Amino acid sequence: MTAFSLDPEQSAWCAKLRAVAADCLRPLAEKGEPGHVNRPLLVELAQLGLLKRLFTSGALDLCLMRESLAYACTEAETALALQGLGAHPVHAYGTPAQRDRWLPRVAEGTAVAAFALSEPGAGSDAAALSLRAERDTSPQAEPDGPARWRLTGEKCWISNAPESDFYTVFARTTPGAGARGVTAFLVPADRPGLTGTPLDMLSPHPIGTLAFDAVPVNAGDVLGEPDRGFRVAMNTLNLFRPSVGAFAVGMAQAALDATLTHTAGRDAFGGKLSDLQTVAHQVAEMAQRTEAARLMVYAAAAAYDEGAPDVPKRAAMAKLLATETAQYVVDAAVQLHGARALRRGHLLEHLYREVRAPRIYEGASEVQRAVIAKELYKELGDREPSAEEDRA
Repeated sequence: MTAFSLDPEQSAWCAKLRAVAADCLRPLAEKGEPGHVNRPLLVELAQLGLLKRLFTSGALDLCLMRESLAYACTEAETALALQGLGAHPVHAYGTPAQRDRWLPRVAEGTAVAAFALSEPGAGSDAAALSLRAERDTSPQAEPDGPARWRLTGEKCWISNAPESDFYTVFARTTPGAGARGVTAFLVPADRPGLTGTPLDMLSPHPIGTLAFDAVPVNAGDVLGEPDRGFRVAMNTLNLFRPSVGAFAVGMAQAALDATLTHTAGRDAFGGKLSDLQTVAHQVAEMAQRTEAARLMVYAAAAAYDEGAPDVPKRAAMAKLLATETAQYVVDAAVQLHGARALRRGHLLEHLYREVRAPRIYEGASEVQRAVIAKELYKELGDREPSAEEDRA
């Protein structure tokens, strides 16, 4: 198999996922309360084996899951993705004790995970985060015992907060060290001093702030190594950024298919809407951009699975192209449907609200462009100059 095509088994699996999402997951999603974790939906995802699959499959498999679910039920897609994003650092960097405690519960749909990186003053510039992890100097701390810290500060725009059961939290352990002074911690939600406040957002899942008032953590809560937490964050994002693109592609395909059906059946100006050249060309452009985004997402995921050296660039390109494409396609679909697309409950009204956020979270489009440019100039510096360049 290449990065640019799926084998028959993969195609059949994707078709099955789309059907399951429409028949089983969408009814559960519709019963959920906006702004809150839909735990019955998580349990159903677990029973289908999809949550467990987060920890046993590669990047391409993750993309196929997210694209297929997004096509028929964006809420199910998002629930799956947030479990993966919050729990992947535990899977990849956790101790045996951390993994044994939390990963089975995530796979069963009984524990909700969250990825707590963004802060009020450090969203796009993740290396500038200021949540402090200060050495615990209280009389109860043992000077010669395992390292202990107190977390003080705030996180913001955290998906699944404040309803998660545990958080992957990134805090500054070495002041003034930039990205090299950040440590990743696994923080259970019941730790003293940890509180959360929901934010009123468009999102159907909870998003909130977290306040850390001297929250105690110790060496057993560290994910990876002290002061190496930025690597944990970036490696997690390199895996999930292409799959954010897959989420976007799933939405774009749903909008495109709805538009094909509508324009082929809608009477207008003495014929069908699809007979108008401007409409047909618009639909062709939507289809071309969607397919291009899909191929770039698959290529980036395959590069991740193969351990290619240019994963950060490919992941950023995939997320950027796919999310910008989905915004264009959904907007064009709304325009071709007219006012009916803006009625509450219409598929496109739903997609129009959903499609905006992926251009911001896990690195806004502007951040992806910065990553791409940085990687391009890094590649330029790494390669040997040619004879023509030497003469120049």
